[in-house]
Amino acid sequence: MPETLEQSAGRFDTVLIANRGEIAVRIQRACRELGLKTVAICSEADRQAPYGKTADSFLCIGPSTAAKSYLNQDAILLAARLAGAGAIHPGYGFLSENAAFADAVEKAGLVFIGPTASSIAIMGDKISAKRAMMAAGVPCVPGPDTALPDDPATIERIALEIGYPVIIKAAGGGGGRGMRVVPKADVLHEAIALTREEARKAFGSRSLYMEKFLEHPRHIEIQVICDDHGNAVWLGHRDCSMQRRHQKVVEEAPAPGIAPDIIQPVGLACVQACLQIGYRGVGTFEFLYEDGAFYFIEMNTRLQVEHPVTEMTSGVDIVQAQIRAAQGHVLDLIQGDVTCEGHSFECRINAEDPGTFLPSAGVVTHLALPEGPGIRVDTHIHAGYKVSPYYDSLIAKLIVHAPTRAEAMARMREALAGTEIEGISTNISFLRALFEDGPFAQGETDIHYLEQWLKLRRAA
Repeated sequence: MPETLEQSAGRFDTVLIANRGEIAVRIQRACRELGLKTVAICSEADRQAPYGKTADSFLCIGPSTAAKSYLNQDAILLAARLAGAGAIHPGYGFLSENAAFADAVEKAGLVFIGPTASSIAIMGDKISAKRAMMAAGVPCVPGPDTALPDDPATIERIALEIGYPVIIKAAGGGGGRGMRVVPKADVLHEAIALTREEARKAFGSRSLYMEKFLEHPRHIEIQVICDDHGNAVWLGHRDCSMQRRHQKVVEEAPAPGIAPDIIQPVGLACVQACLQIGYRGVGTFEFLYEDGAFYFIEMNTRLQVEHPVTEMTSGVDIVQAQIRAAQGHVLDLIQGDVTCEGHSFECRINAEDPGTFLPSAGVVTHLALPEGPGIRVDTHIHAGYKVSPYYDSLIAKLIVHAPTRAEAMARMREALAGTEIEGISTNISFLRALFEDGPFAQGETDIHYLEQWLKLRRAA
């Protein structure tokens, strides 16, 4: 007989962490606090990773390139079997939102610490995700919940019905790729052709959809946690509007200037959407917010880089909650228990030139990190650490928390002033300048603000 949810609770005691860098450290810490053993994996480039020394097992699974290591599903599953792991935590990026990998993990008799493959597939396709959200009453960006046809005349009619400007997006896209803004009709078909080819190359599908392009929105997120017993809560909201080329640079919680009576119905609709699709674990609903209205754009079916700002304001350990949900435990809080206090910022510290933003590889010769009340640093680097050219440039996350937004900004300024990384280039000077900016300090920014700010700095 198949095991019940009650019987499956606590069904694994060893977790393989299918990731690297700061998130591998973060997951390892959560596992240790829950009394679980950990298996760390690495590529050839990461053999000296510090989290390998603190794991119960440490296995090299392939060459330096991600395609032959952190994206190698067979190698990861083999490592899990060799190390006796009962579960796999994918972290973020790499295979974290790969429905086929989640399915392969479960078929191998292991637990995927994340949602089911079917939930990932539904929410990973932007068209089916939009359809599911509309059914749950989640507000969406104006535009049809179907893929664009090939017929040029029909495409023109859809664009006219939505109203220019419109944005073309890849149905299987993400990370800011596979999208193009179309300001007027005479460039529509060229934009369609270019985006279809980009989508084919990047995501293996030519499927596109079209939505209204909002000209001055903010990027607002709602964090959810769900169990396998029909319970779900949302943990407040974040503002991730400070973006460069669709990549987040600074995140904060809560989003400034949004009244509770405006956000609460949206949060409850997100919870309802999760219950309708049988969602398990943690996830994030991403919205554009303009003129007092929310518009759903996508759901991230994984742990996010910016989860610490919600942890700091809600007091909930999101990574532990994610692991416990995968073990089959009942969620240990209800919506009425959720309270968000104070304000939190997160800065992504990247190994990159602060002017050109080109990645910077090399050895960290000196490292000094800030300490004190309300300051947290999530990182895997140390003096002597070699930053590899093979992976994302994120090397640390600097997080602060204080009673008010103004106090949190002041705390972040001091924390950035006390952060020293030498031997490689970093974006710390860029972040310091950003936290001195007046409109940002007043919360008067949208998703286009940072790009405009950078242009003005270059012209000065």
